[in-house]
Amino acid sequence: MSTEGLQYEIIGKGEPVLLLHGFTGTGGTWSEVCSYLTNYQCILVDLPGHGKTNSKISSMRDCCSLLVDLLDKLGINKTHVIGYSMGGRTALSFAMYYPDYVSSLILESSSPGLEEQAARFDRREKDEKLAQRILDYGIEDFVNMWQELPLFATQKRLPNTVQKQIRDERLSQGEEGLAMSLHAMGTGAQPSWRGQLPKLSKPTLLIAGEEDEKFVEINKMMQKEIPQAEFIICPRAGHAVHVEKSRNFGKMVNVFLGENYIIT
Repeated sequence: MSTEGLQYEIIGKGEPVLLLHGFTGTGGTWSEVCSYLTNYQCILVDLPGHGKTNSKISSMRDCCSLLVDLLDKLGINKTHVIGYSMGGRTALSFAMYYPDYVSSLILESSSPGLEEQAARFDRREKDEKLAQRILDYGIEDFVNMWQELPLFATQKRLPNTVQKQIRDERLSQGEEGLAMSLHAMGTGAQPSWRGQLPKLSKPTLLIAGEEDEKFVEINKMMQKEIPQAEFIICPRAGHAVHVEKSRNFGKMVNVFLGENYIIT
């Protein structure tokens, strides 16, 4: 694991909130959301393999260790954590590995990983093939394919300027970084936390878009198993609620954080 650490940006002042983006994203994906979190110190991180972070990792635990290093560097011993998709899986893993650092969790379009070994093996094989495709054919070929996935179909309703921002963010990534991310932090590579969810003792807000049916069902399951979980389905939204419905997302987060302030 590299000692270079995670690149980050801090916006605002107040209780700290650590924001973790999804696959092909950067910390900048949260800029619009931060405009609604005016009472908080938003820490926007580029996760390994993304943006300006050059740290090399080989597992999800390595990534979570880098998050601890960053918080220690900033003198933060407890924070709210928000994660989207891959960043949500990272946020959940961070809460499992380092619970003392976490005040509350907000998991957007996230999952606890795959419980069955056969499913994990199959997903790992698919992620390995995708990683090799990225290395063989380059970022633009990958982005052209990635943006057409049914998972992101609702994003085609966004203004052209926003769609271009999303595409440009994806195109800004490096082939080796994305491949490493898939190897180390893909759904098939990460631990499955399904059996550990009842032990998660943090207040948790689960968010999914109503048109993202797969993740609505996953989050219904998670709500039943996490003791202090509430689940909000955002109307007329797909996978990336924080992008498609930024204002709604900001309101949901503000209400939740207001109810779960950090006690020091």
